[in-house]
Amino acid sequence: MSRAVYPGSFDPFTNGHLDITERGASIFDELIVAVLVNDSKRAMFSVNERCMMAREAAVHLPNVKVMSFEGLLVDFMRQEQSRVILRGLRAISDFEYEFQLAQMNKQLAPETETFFLVTDAKYSYLSSRSVKEVFKFGGSIKDFVPPGVFRRMRERIPQRQ
Repeated sequence: MSRAVYPGSFDPFTNGHLDITERGASIFDELIVAVLVNDSKRAMFSVNERCMMAREAAVHLPNVKVMSFEGLLVDFMRQEQSRVILRGLRAISDFEYEFQLAQMNKQLAPETETFFLVTDAKYSYLSSRSVKEVFKFGGSIKDFVPPGVFRRMRERIPQRQ
């Protein structure tokens, strides 16, 4: 059985994340969306909320499991008996950072492999950070996030569209 881990902060979970999740789920027998607990980052949503949003967005994918983790990704992967890290690439600027992470993970856990999926062009500009910025300044994010995420963000600040 092939099991991959798709790690990230997912704050919030975007349509770009969903695209990588759907495509990963079609490649691997099981895909774990691993939501990072990172107290050094100031998240808009708690880790539990981020997990709920990812679960809701991926409910149509029976082979996707959403879990949270803290600490080293390679330790989580060993715990979940996975050797494959799935990462999405939007632009060449992502590659350098992701390449460094892949090399570090390989050094820490030689048994791991990192698979990169190039994002669909329609999501190449999309990031959680940009979604939060657009939302913060009153722009519409409806086309950028799954419906459940949109609803939760509107509940956070009701006057926003």
